[in-house]
Amino acid sequence: MRIGVISDTHLSARVHKLPDTLVAGLKGVDLILHAGDWVSEHVVELVEQIAPCEAVAGNNDGHDIVERFGLKKIVTVGKHRIGLIHGDGFRKTTEERAREAFREEQPDIIIFGHSHIPYHQTVDGILMFNPGSPTDKRRQPQYSYGIIELGDHIQAQHFFYDSKV
Repeated sequence: MRIGVISDTHLSARVHKLPDTLVAGLKGVDLILHAGDWVSEHVVELVEQIAPCEAVAGNNDGHDIVERFGLKKIVTVGKHRIGLIHGDGFRKTTEERAREAFREEQPDIIIFGHSHIPYHQTVDGILMFNPGSPTDKRRQPQYSYGIIELGDHIQAQHFFYDSKV
């Protein structure tokens, strides 16, 4: 199974499309996981035009998005369990907060966002993955998203691009 991973889109209601590079890169995925900070609920429809989507809300999302997706969840895909959380909070790093949020569940993968910093590390046997942001790179040199392929093994990769048009 091929999964597109995005977070921190931070798009207002005035934006009517996702970046062309992102849409092309996600074409053909079976599922998209979004780790929060949609900002505007209409972005959900833009993402769902590409593939089915599982998601959580982030600290910049309104009540409607929080009600629709919740703040934390486990998504089961085949034999793999994926923890999905935004990762905002106080103290510790975003990655540490995300890992601690799933201490009891011990999923195979934890996907988080919030920092806008791409992250790909295995910690205590759990793949920790932050896709960065496809539309709000902040201090990063490029916009980014991720692809995770699930089969006998878990493979994860970041993809980077320069223009959000």
